[in-house]
Amino acid sequence: FFFNPASASLRASCLDFPFNYLYTVQLVGIGIIMEETEPAPTVTVKEPLDLIRLSLDERIYVKMRNERELRGRLHAYDQHLNMVLGEAEETVTTIEIDEETYEELYKKTKRNIPMLFVRGDGVILVSPPIRAGV
Repeated sequence: FFFNPASASLRASCLDFPFNYLYTVQLVGIGIIMEETEPAPTVTVKEPLDLIRLSLDERIYVKMRNERELRGRLHAYDQHLNMVLGEAEETVTTIEIDEETYEELYKKTKRNIPMLFVRGDGVILVSPPIRAGV
């Protein structure tokens, strides 16, 4: 589901509904109104890795263990979520404690990598890139 707080509606392709239509979901009081809005492109999704397949040659966001995030173009993947990313940007978040105030200080370090092999056992989630302000 993609939530747009300005219009209080959700755009979704739901598992409970046919895959070949997009639906607009509006939150009205406690109830939910779902309307068929337009035919969606026919896409065959039978297992979770099919969603990854649809992201081939697209920019994706990968959350990794140890406070690491990756953004890059997905060139290849396998059933273990090993991936090859091109034009990758790695963001590492470290947490330091200020010795005087004992506050947590978050520090982000970024680096660009032209081609990156990602080992699948460190992957937490894969999604289209998160855009600021959306």
